[in-house]
Amino acid sequence: MRSFTFKLAALLIFVFGTHLFILFLNQIPLFSHQLIKAYLINMAATIIIYVLIHRLKENHSSKLGFIFLLGSGLKFLLFFMIFYAGYKADNTITTLEFLTFFTPYATCLIFETYALSKELNQV
Repeated sequence: MRSFTFKLAALLIFVFGTHLFILFLNQIPLFSHQLIKAYLINMAATIIIYVLIHRLKENHSSKLGFIFLLGSGLKFLLFFMIFYAGYKADNTITTLEFLTFFTPYATCLIFETYALSKELNQV
């Protein structure tokens, strides 16, 4: 689990740095639209879901797919609870606001799916 957390953190730091660099090149304020919060919440949710699935894989292997889907649903629920109101305050969600949340979400989802499929194929 430490390896997963370390690799996820390293990947997100790289993606976050790239994200900041692209914002900088386009002269967009670097930390707008709750950027740091989006990365931290997605990382925390991904780690929690991974740990939960990792711990339940032996005794509840038939339910792991549902737990994974529930975790993805939880991430969207967090989006609506934490980010949506702020993004929708001006009656529109801009591409920049969408990418601020979706970039770490997609990165975490892809990495989590890869790591879990690799691990669960060994069970």
